[in-house]
Amino acid sequence: MDTVHRGFQPIAPGHPHRWGGALLTVARRRDLHEVAPLSSAERRVAGALPAGRRAEWVAGRLLAKRLAGELLAVPAHDVEILPRSDGSPYVRVGGCPVPGAHVSISHTARHVAAALAPEPVGVDLCETASADAVRRVADHALSPRELSLTGTDRPDALAGAWALKEAAVKADRSGIFGAAPRGVPILGLWPPVLGGRRRAMVWQAGEAVLALVLAHGAARP
Repeated sequence: MDTVHRGFQPIAPGHPHRWGGALLTVARRRDLHEVAPLSSAERRVAGALPAGRRAEWVAGRLLAKRLAGELLAVPAHDVEILPRSDGSPYVRVGGCPVPGAHVSISHTARHVAAALAPEPVGVDLCETASADAVRRVADHALSPRELSLTGTDRPDALAGAWALKEAAVKADRSGIFGAAPRGVPILGLWPPVLGGRRRAMVWQAGEAVLALVLAHGAARP
């Protein structure tokens, strides 16, 4: 039986972690230093963004480039993380897309995370301090039963449930707004269990909760 008296296991920032075939890393934004320059294509995308959004976008790409370089055994500066037409990121090396290298990125004001996997993957961060804001919009994405799993006084549980939904729709290349989140039922939080052919994990990453979702089946082209 699920209970809200447990906690998510901690994950150490700054180091790659493997889970379920995925390679994952999370970092505090203040600790993230540029390890590889952005490509001209990445700079064009970043330059079109508002200043605040640009800083987040660059931080996420720098972390993902580092992670992809380690996973693919290539220099990080040869890696590009660019958006598809739907906004989801994909990996290029030497100007060519890398088949079977699925990537997901998330960032908050304090943290940034990236994950790569051979199957569709979604990663999401939610600050526990944002739990009140999440609760105000939770009815959109979370069913009454799912909300009951979070309890009434567990900001980490609420942040974890929201991050699971966000990570799941990222893996499906859909969005948190609309009907998609309700199509991914959360069956448990401790440990996290999702409906459908999905595997999930949640960690405590400092002041944030980090969710990773792997979706079986073919991704969209």
